[in-house]
Amino acid sequence: MSSTGATYLRDTEPQTAGGKVLWHFTMSLDGFVAGPNHAMDWMAGTTHRPGLTEEYTETTGAILGGRDGWDAFPDASGVYGGAWQGPVFVLTHHPEDAQPGAGVTFLNCDVAEAARIALAAAGGKNLEVLSASIGRQLTELGLVDEIDLHIAPVLLGDGIRMFDNPGGAPVRLERFFADDPSAAVNLRYRKAD
Repeated sequence: MSSTGATYLRDTEPQTAGGKVLWHFTMSLDGFVAGPNHAMDWMAGTTHRPGLTEEYTETTGAILGGRDGWDAFPDASGVYGGAWQGPVFVLTHHPEDAQPGAGVTFLNCDVAEAARIALAAAGGKNLEVLSASIGRQLTELGLVDEIDLHIAPVLLGDGIRMFDNPGGAPVRLERFFADDPSAAVNLRYRKAD
């Protein structure tokens, strides 16, 4: 039990700054990382373990996102509530009409090259991928080192799925710090009052 009275499942080890390509999201229980039109208001009231935000602000060297997310939230100063500062890269096919932002570089290249550029700018810290589409493409290319998820106790039913790949082959994963890395994670919820 934490000092706030909340109990937490056995958590992963703290994130480290190891120069990794890290696909990182808070996700609804039904697999959405954003609501319709990139809405994020569903995350209000979700709690995370103490120190989690600080962990990511210390280990993140750069962020790679997509154009749809940038157009919905064109303010790089709000990452981790404004606690994180660093280079942000936005991958887009049409950078000429993107709304500029301080510390933001718009890239018009293939996804692997974008990840290489952003990882180099991370300076030995992690590159956080904050885009479902870019994360999917990098995963299919074998370029994601870790997927780090925080599952919120909410069902959205609509929005942007974390991994949407109809007709594609399953991507097998191994869970970190588990006795059996292929074991399913068991969660149990009930409807909130």
